[in-house]
Amino acid sequence: MNPVPDDDADRNETSTERLDRNWASLLQELRVVQTGVQILTGLMLTIPFQQRFTELSTAQQDLYLVSLVFAVLAVVTLISPVALHRLLFRRHAVAELVDRSHWLTLIGLVCLGLAMTGVLVLIFDVVAGTGAAVAAGIVALIVFAIMWIILPLRERQKSGKGPRTE
Repeated sequence: MNPVPDDDADRNETSTERLDRNWASLLQELRVVQTGVQILTGLMLTIPFQQRFTELSTAQQDLYLVSLVFAVLAVVTLISPVALHRLLFRRHAVAELVDRSHWLTLIGLVCLGLAMTGVLVLIFDVVAGTGAAVAAGIVALIVFAIMWIILPLRERQKSGKGPRTE
């Protein structure tokens, strides 16, 4: 017997309670990811001030800059739900808050995956050469696609439930 409710109606909650639960769940997810993305970005911001940074090729410096942009975009989009909440606070706009924050979080995760892939490629390029860097980048993109897109979508499809529109 499956202890998980088969339907949201089994939760016996109002639409407002469901929105509050969704918001709390989203905040918990953001707490998990924000620390890592902020540490990654903070470390990346120090790299140009290292003595050996000037030894990187122009292509490597460009890759660093693109990766940094994606890291900063990840920080911005993953922190934006908090700013959105602050500006919508006490305006009875929880449905909009949850919806917009959902999309900002997805965009932030894509940016984070691209930033991490870029950093990985740069490190492999410096340490092991271009061929290893390209291979590492391809593997990273495949792993991110499987873990962050394919598996979650497959689970959603297996559950037979789409997102609620209420």
